[in-house]
Amino acid sequence: MSNFIKDANWRYATKKFDATKKVSDEDFNTLKEAIRLSASSYGLQPYKVFIIENPELRAKIQPVAWGQSQIIDASHLIVFANITNFGDAEIDASLALTAETRGLPSDALKGYGDFMKSKISTLPEETRNVWTAKQTYLALGNLLNAAAELRIDVTPMEGFEPEKVNEILGLNKQGLNATLLATVGYRHEDDATQHYIKVRKSNDELFITL
Repeated sequence: MSNFIKDANWRYATKKFDATKKVSDEDFNTLKEAIRLSASSYGLQPYKVFIIENPELRAKIQPVAWGQSQIIDASHLIVFANITNFGDAEIDASLALTAETRGLPSDALKGYGDFMKSKISTLPEETRNVWTAKQTYLALGNLLNAAAELRIDVTPMEGFEPEKVNEILGLNKQGLNATLLATVGYRHEDDATQHYIKVRKSNDELFITL
């Protein structure tokens, strides 16, 4: 656990990446696995994760991401997109995967499936969209922590125009919506932000014990 705290103190939102340094395939596959293994509500993983390698796409995204240089300079660009109008079909698909993975008969999870549908599918679409969007932040958290352990920098970004990114990547047609961007790579030695003292609330101010 002491290493986790050291890693958390090491990481920061990198403002300038070294465009000459690339994350190895081995390390990036580790980061992908950390995202894949992330916790999610009911284990449903109601999102997709896009890895944008095409430089032309990244160039198109940069202007709608407030012109931030990280979009271009980072080794990798990740777009987290929540599934919109999530409902019975997606729940059934998850149940089928669970049954196959655990070697269960197809009807073994019907009761659990009916329960999930009663709690999820009955909600207004807007509420479901907010819920699925929140799940992407859990996946981002796993990415941040795994990357810090590997001494790989990640900058999470909400500073972009989701509707424009949706248009560029054709997400609306896929029933998806961009919720988060994450740039992955290595900090540039000229990035002054890395030398700033981390500012966080004290335990007394942050935690309330009842």
